Amino acid sequence: PIRTIEELAKMPYTRFVEVGRVVLINYGPDAGKIAVIVDVVDGNKCLIDGPTTGVARQVIPYKRLALTDLMVEFEKGSHSKTIEGAMTASDVISKWETTSWAKKLKAKKTRASLNDFDRFKVMVARKQKAKMVADKMASM
Repeated sequence: PIRTIEELAKMPYTRFVEVGRVVLINYGPDAGKIAVIVDVVDGNKCLIDGPTTGVARQVIPYKRLALTDLMVEFEKGSHSKTIEGAMTASDVISKWETTSWAKKLKAKKTRASLNDFDRFKVMVARKQKAKMVADKMASM
Protein backbone atom coordinates (compact mmCIF):
# COMPACT_ATOMS: atom_id res chain seq x y z
CA PRO A 1 0.00 0.00 0.00
CA ILE A 2 1.20 3.47 -0.89
CA ARG A 3 1.36 5.75 2.13
CA THR A 4 1.19 9.51 2.22
CA ILE A 5 3.91 11.69 3.71
CA GLU A 6 1.55 12.63 6.55
CA GLU A 7 0.99 8.98 7.48
CA LEU A 8 4.71 8.25 7.43
CA ALA A 9 5.53 11.37 9.46
CA LYS A 10 2.92 10.66 12.15
CA MET A 11 4.60 9.20 15.22
CA PRO A 12 2.94 6.25 16.96
CA TYR A 13 3.78 7.61 20.42
CA THR A 14 1.85 10.23 22.36
CA ARG A 15 3.70 10.19 25.70
CA PHE A 16 7.11 11.83 25.63
CA VAL A 17 9.73 12.50 28.29
CA GLU A 18 9.29 16.24 28.71
CA VAL A 19 9.20 18.86 31.44
CA GLY A 20 5.78 18.81 33.10
CA ARG A 21 4.94 15.18 32.25
CA VAL A 22 3.26 13.38 35.15
CA VAL A 23 4.91 10.02 35.84
CA LEU A 24 4.11 6.99 37.96
CA ILE A 25 7.05 5.61 39.92
CA ASN A 26 7.02 1.83 39.48
CA TYR A 27 10.04 0.77 41.54
CA GLY A 28 11.79 1.81 44.74
CA PRO A 29 10.64 3.35 48.01
CA ASP A 30 8.21 5.71 46.22
CA ALA A 31 6.64 2.99 44.08
CA GLY A 32 2.98 3.67 43.31
CA LYS A 33 3.25 7.45 43.76
CA ILE A 34 3.00 10.06 41.04
CA ALA A 35 5.46 12.88 40.39
CA VAL A 36 6.32 15.39 37.68
CA ILE A 37 9.40 15.63 35.46
CA VAL A 38 11.22 18.87 36.33
CA ASP A 39 14.28 18.49 34.10
CA VAL A 40 15.83 15.95 31.73
CA VAL A 41 19.34 14.98 32.88
CA ASP A 42 20.37 12.74 29.97
CA GLY A 43 19.07 9.87 27.88
CA ASN A 44 18.67 7.64 30.93
CA LYS A 45 17.68 9.87 33.85
CA CYS A 46 15.48 12.82 34.75
CA LEU A 47 14.84 15.05 37.75
CA ILE A 48 11.40 14.52 39.28
CA ASP A 49 9.49 16.18 42.09
CA GLY A 50 6.18 15.40 43.75
CA PRO A 51 5.51 18.06 46.38
CA THR A 52 1.82 17.18 46.69
CA THR A 53 2.31 13.39 46.70
CA GLY A 54 5.24 13.08 49.10
CA VAL A 55 7.91 12.30 46.51
CA ALA A 56 11.20 14.05 47.24
CA ARG A 57 13.01 15.91 44.46
CA GLN A 58 15.44 13.37 43.00
CA VAL A 59 17.19 12.12 39.89
CA ILE A 60 15.68 8.82 38.81
CA PRO A 61 16.25 6.51 35.81
CA TYR A 62 13.50 6.22 33.19
CA LYS A 63 13.19 2.48 33.71
CA ARG A 64 11.74 3.21 37.17
CA LEU A 65 9.07 5.49 35.70
CA ALA A 66 5.90 5.04 33.68
CA LEU A 67 4.76 8.04 31.64
CA THR A 68 1.11 9.08 31.98
CA ASP A 69 -1.08 11.14 29.66
CA LEU A 70 -1.25 13.98 32.20
CA MET A 71 0.77 17.19 31.88
CA VAL A 72 1.44 20.17 34.17
CA GLU A 73 2.53 23.57 32.87
CA PHE A 74 5.65 25.09 34.47
CA GLU A 75 9.18 26.15 33.51
CA LYS A 76 12.13 23.76 33.37
CA GLY A 77 13.94 23.54 36.73
CA SER A 78 11.16 25.24 38.70
CA HIS A 79 11.14 25.30 42.49
CA SER A 80 8.97 22.88 44.48
CA LYS A 81 6.56 25.67 45.49
CA THR A 82 5.96 26.56 41.85
CA ILE A 83 5.40 22.92 40.94
CA GLU A 84 3.05 22.46 43.89
CA GLY A 85 0.99 25.46 42.77
CA ALA A 86 0.88 24.19 39.18
CA MET A 87 -0.16 20.70 40.30
CA THR A 88 -2.98 22.01 42.50
CA ALA A 89 -4.11 24.47 39.80
CA SER A 90 -4.34 21.73 37.17
CA ASP A 91 -5.91 19.32 39.69
CA VAL A 92 -3.53 16.48 38.79
CA ILE A 93 -4.31 14.24 41.77
CA SER A 94 -8.05 14.01 41.07
CA LYS A 95 -7.45 13.59 37.33
CA TRP A 96 -5.07 10.72 38.08
CA GLU A 97 -7.52 9.06 40.47
CA THR A 98 -10.23 9.06 37.77
CA THR A 99 -8.07 7.18 35.26
CA SER A 100 -8.65 3.46 34.78
CA TRP A 101 -4.93 2.88 35.43
CA ALA A 102 -5.18 4.36 38.94
CA LYS A 103 -8.41 2.49 39.64
CA LYS A 104 -6.78 -0.82 38.67
CA LEU A 105 -3.79 -0.11 40.94
CA LYS A 106 -6.14 0.73 43.82
CA ALA A 107 -8.17 -2.45 43.27
CA LYS A 108 -4.97 -4.52 43.15
CA LYS A 109 -3.80 -2.97 46.42
CA THR A 110 -7.19 -3.60 48.03
CA ARG A 111 -7.21 -7.26 46.93
CA ALA A 112 -3.69 -7.73 48.28
CA SER A 113 -4.73 -6.41 51.69
CA LEU A 114 -7.66 -8.81 52.13
CA ASN A 115 -7.45 -11.38 54.88
CA ASP A 116 -8.67 -14.97 54.60
CA PHE A 117 -12.22 -14.24 55.75
CA ASP A 118 -12.54 -11.29 53.33
CA ARG A 119 -11.44 -13.53 50.45
CA PHE A 120 -14.04 -16.10 51.57
CA LYS A 121 -16.77 -13.43 51.54
CA VAL A 122 -15.73 -12.38 48.03
CA MET A 123 -15.90 -16.01 46.88
CA VAL A 124 -19.41 -16.44 48.33
CA ALA A 125 -20.59 -13.20 46.74
CA ARG A 126 -19.24 -14.27 43.34
CA LYS A 127 -21.02 -17.63 43.64
CA GLN A 128 -24.28 -15.87 44.51
CA LYS A 129 -23.92 -13.50 41.58
CA ALA A 130 -23.13 -16.36 39.18
CA LYS A 131 -26.21 -18.26 40.40
CA MET A 132 -28.43 -15.20 39.92
CA VAL A 133 -27.10 -14.70 36.38
CA ALA A 134 -27.54 -18.39 35.54
CA ASP A 135 -31.12 -18.38 36.88
CA LYS A 136 -31.96 -15.25 34.91
CA MET A 137 -30.47 -16.70 31.71
CA ALA A 138 -32.36 -19.96 32.23
CA SER A 139 -35.67 -18.11 32.60
CA MET A 140 -35.16 -16.17 29.34
